[in-house]
Amino acid sequence: MELPTLDDASLSAIWLTLKLASVTTLLLLLLGTPIAWWLARTRSRLKGPIGAVVALPLVLPPSVLGFYLLVAMGPNGPVGQLTQSLGLGVLPFTFAGLVVGSLFYSMPFVVQPLQNAFEAIGERPLEAAMTLRAGPVDTFFSVVLPLARPGFVTASILGFAHTVGEFGVVLMIGGNIPEKTRVLSVQIYDHVEALEYTQAHWLAGGMLLFSFLVLLTLYASPIRQGWRG
Repeated sequence: MELPTLDDASLSAIWLTLKLASVTTLLLLLLGTPIAWWLARTRSRLKGPIGAVVALPLVLPPSVLGFYLLVAMGPNGPVGQLTQSLGLGVLPFTFAGLVVGSLFYSMPFVVQPLQNAFEAIGERPLEAAMTLRAGPVDTFFSVVLPLARPGFVTASILGFAHTVGEFGVVLMIGGNIPEKTRVLSVQIYDHVEALEYTQAHWLAGGMLLFSFLVLLTLYASPIRQGWRG
């Protein structure tokens, strides 16, 4: 029995999805780390509202988030007018637009593990660093980051995996443009619409296996077990 092969459209969608997930995860780690650190350390009254905004994608339907991002980044939206004034054009239906949407949609999956890791450190390591006259920046990089390493592992895995599985947000913002915005989840939808169930099975089964391996890695990781213990 000859095994079916993936067509060029499916291979392109896989590559675009991996590229989107990699870029999004890297940017979320850079942007989410200071946000998580602030949420873990602050006593400001704004902690609750800002924490709620960060966690909003957990409960908000993806189509709603995608719609408002589409409006904001459109030619008449505030973000769209800004990007046009800078000569960047509009972001919807571009890879950059997918990245922006993915940043918002996957943010809680990166920020919350980092915040939990920072809160678990406690005050004693920071006070010990202060007694050694370590500055805030030196303390963060030499004390906080090593102790929070399990949180960064968890955040990276969850952020990457969640971006790979996106559908509603990327479809609203990016549409379905081959080799440009058609990611893996949208490609599966196209195969189902065309009654190409064999191709859909291969892609969907691959995503199912990927999701299982991600969770298995996350829950069986010695780093995470050491953090929990």
